[in-house]
Amino acid sequence: MNALFVLINLAAVTFITLAFQEAFSAKKWLFVTIGAGMLILSTVGIVIFKGRMMMAYVSRVLVGSIFIVSGLIKANDPLGFSYKLEEYFEDGALAFRIKDWFSSPQFSLESLIPYALEFSVIICIIEILVGVLVLIGGKIKLTSWLLLLMIVFFTFLTGHTATCDPNQKFMDRDVYPASSEIAHTKIEEAKTNKDVRIVSKKDGKVTVDEVKGTQCVLDCGCFGDAMKGSMGRSMSPTESFWKDLVLLYFIVWIFITQARIKPNTSRENSVIIPISLLLILFLSWVFDWYFPGIFALIALVGAVWIKQSGGKILGNYFGSTLFLIVLCTIFSTYVLMYEPMRDYRPYAVGSNLIEKMHDGIPSVYKNMFRLKNLKTGEIMTLSEKEYMDPVKKVWTDSTLKYVDMQSVEVKKGKLPSIDSSQFDPMLSVDQLTPTEKAMPYVDSILDANLIDGVLLKEVANNQELTIPKAEYDTTSYPTSQYTLVRPVGIINPELSEVSVRNLIVDSRLAMVIFSRNLNDANWEYVDKLKDIYAHCKKTKTPFVMVTSSPTNDIEKFRKKYHFDVPTFIMDFVEIKVVTRSNPTLMIVMNGVVKAKYPSRSIPSYDWIQKHILFKNIK
Repeated sequence: MNALFVLINLAAVTFITLAFQEAFSAKKWLFVTIGAGMLILSTVGIVIFKGRMMMAYVSRVLVGSIFIVSGLIKANDPLGFSYKLEEYFEDGALAFRIKDWFSSPQFSLESLIPYALEFSVIICIIEILVGVLVLIGGKIKLTSWLLLLMIVFFTFLTGHTATCDPNQKFMDRDVYPASSEIAHTKIEEAKTNKDVRIVSKKDGKVTVDEVKGTQCVLDCGCFGDAMKGSMGRSMSPTESFWKDLVLLYFIVWIFITQARIKPNTSRENSVIIPISLLLILFLSWVFDWYFPGIFALIALVGAVWIKQSGGKILGNYFGSTLFLIVLCTIFSTYVLMYEPMRDYRPYAVGSNLIEKMHDGIPSVYKNMFRLKNLKTGEIMTLSEKEYMDPVKKVWTDSTLKYVDMQSVEVKKGKLPSIDSSQFDPMLSVDQLTPTEKAMPYVDSILDANLIDGVLLKEVANNQELTIPKAEYDTTSYPTSQYTLVRPVGIINPELSEVSVRNLIVDSRLAMVIFSRNLNDANWEYVDKLKDIYAHCKKTKTPFVMVTSSPTNDIEKFRKKYHFDVPTFIMDFVEIKVVTRSNPTLMIVMNGVVKAKYPSRSIPSYDWIQKHILFKNIK
């Protein structure tokens, strides 16, 4: 009977969860009614037949397995998770809730942004740690409290994300040095803008209250990029919120039975560990990455073995905890030093960049006509087919008044994996140096945009200027002020910038260094990159560097490292998507990423030639 009631309880949770998902909205209340009835019946049955321990066992397996996989996927990319935390720490993202609820405009989480990576690693380790401990019954009171606190925090986070209104406003308070330019700007702005108010000017500081808009985080980052990379899309904020509500429900079962849960016996471990490993392997299959199964096996068996064989000092759950912390720290350190072990991003090795830029699906829209019933005041909505029906002739009905026509999304589309407007390394024409101009690709673009021009000299100061020949006339440039020197070829002013994206994705072979910030990068192996560049020049292989650093930093880099490589600028955020390491060498062949090497594992050109180029040519 207990087994039956537990199964009914699981089915009830499933029905209630599905009821609030968009795909089942038409049957929402039917699912809620069935689910609520089953939940009440099964809970009463579990209590009457004393099945709370069985429900706790099931909850421990589900919660522990999910926490291990979730924590490991985030630990696989702690930098990516830290970027998500930085988004949440912005005043308009999460702190505005506290500002709004408690009328505390001075509250802020922005001071935590510099520590986002540390928080990322700690959260991942704790998530894996409590997942293992709840499975083996270790320190269950402390573990159940940690589980409850973590899931309450995660539920608040995903609930905030799911209900965030991008149109909502909040009051924010900032303090600026009185001598700063922004302080003077705010003081002047407060004179005409009612959303800006100067609170005080004292102690050399200016305190400003300002009405700002929220910054809604569209993806909570619960499973990192794993779902997007393996299943084609991330969980929606609503789905993430319900995932955490379900976990909260099962954790409550663990929490209320904590006094009766004892450390696992050998027999319990022989049942719980294999079942949890099977569930973890299933989740690994879902995320197309089987390492979590191997990691979980090492973590679970290792934690149990340490407890049993650790002697007086480590033969306890302290020893198991220490083992798990060391294991997680080793893994996190490795991926931070190099790259995620499993790369779910669209620039992963094997990705076809051309396909990724064109795999979006456009949304489908339908025109809907809104009409007002002049007798009842009711607004009715008709499809274009219904409105234009030649039999009904709705438009001739004198009791109906046309209100407007709206375009309604009937089938949601999908954005391309790579936004081509973001993945676009470029330089403005006036920023091109002789190094970039010497590239055959850039030279061909400039040559194709060469037009007839004239060289003029100003009589007053002997300064020269060039203009398109079509724009030259003696009315605009009188001979008394300008002297015509000679005809010249000039670059068409309509060409404002030069992009090398097509060079990268269309070339038979292209090598690209990505560096999100030249000053913070690890250039320990820059000599290897210089050697690779030298070989590429000999073989006329496109080789460029892509960074978000400004042009003056690019010039400083060239002089410091004597590395005069063609360099183009791309969006900082997109470079963070391309690579976590700074710098990284990417090898692209016919638009497909064949290899990515983080800063600490840059190979020699001979190694690349032997293991990448020859292999792919064959």
